[in-house]
Amino acid sequence: MRARSVGLLLGWAADVAFGDPRRLHPVAGFGTVAASLERRTYADSRAAGAAHVALLVGGAVGLGVLAERVRHPVARAVLTAAATWTVLGGSSLARHGTALADELDAGDAAAARARIPSLCGRDPDLLDVAGMARAGTESMAENTSDAVVAPLLWGAVAGIPGLLGYRAVNTLDAMIGYRNPRYASFGWAAARLDDVANWVPARVTVGLVAASARDSGWAALRAARRDGHRHPSPNAGPVEAAWAGALGVTLGGLTVYRHGVEERPRLGDGPPPDAGDLRRAARLSRAVAALAAVVAATVAR
Repeated sequence: MRARSVGLLLGWAADVAFGDPRRLHPVAGFGTVAASLERRTYADSRAAGAAHVALLVGGAVGLGVLAERVRHPVARAVLTAAATWTVLGGSSLARHGTALADELDAGDAAAARARIPSLCGRDPDLLDVAGMARAGTESMAENTSDAVVAPLLWGAVAGIPGLLGYRAVNTLDAMIGYRNPRYASFGWAAARLDDVANWVPARVTVGLVAASARDSGWAALRAARRDGHRHPSPNAGPVEAAWAGALGVTLGGLTVYRHGVEERPRLGDGPPPDAGDLRRAARLSRAVAALAAVVAATVAR
């Protein structure tokens, strides 16, 4: 097997076994650098935001290019594995989803609210039990695409520069890609670049969900085709709709973030998700991640 394929599989296996690095996480370090740079580059304009993104993404890609210059296949595989483990977030995502389901089942709303920020950016103080179950399920869907499938695919086609560059783009979108007064202009480039980077991976994720959902695979495809375009995000829409179809639930509705309130379209058919559905979503996320790793290793150049 090629060094890139081996590295991607090893990195995915490390994520399954260990989850996110508990100390000195490189992505957290990147976020610290990005926040520090923002204090110097911020201006209420798209040009300033584009320059901010170019500096940070360019730096991440450049670091990846340096790593790719290593010619020894074993060393290349190890570096690819380390980069893959660094940028993946699937294991921790599924663990948080399962733990949230356990807390909701136990009636421990305080613990569940404390966990919500680990899954999504919604205001936990404004969520009831049903709202937390829905938030966790929707986050499981979107982040399986963003934090697992997309980095693996970018790693397959572009190696370590693809892995690091993609994670930089996605992290910046999470930091500044909001439609609020501060970031409506400055965060525009980050949000649009994230849309582009995730367009193909999101559609691949829909197929992987259908393949992993077994008896409800066709329902996942139907929901993605029928409802995905209704969502304001061109990528989260098809993915969340596929998840809704696979689980037999309805997602969407009033969505409260710290930066504002949005009325999301209804996706799928069936009742709103509960803790049991959230637990099934975590299992589906793990299955999609495993299949994505195999696909990425197979197509890696």
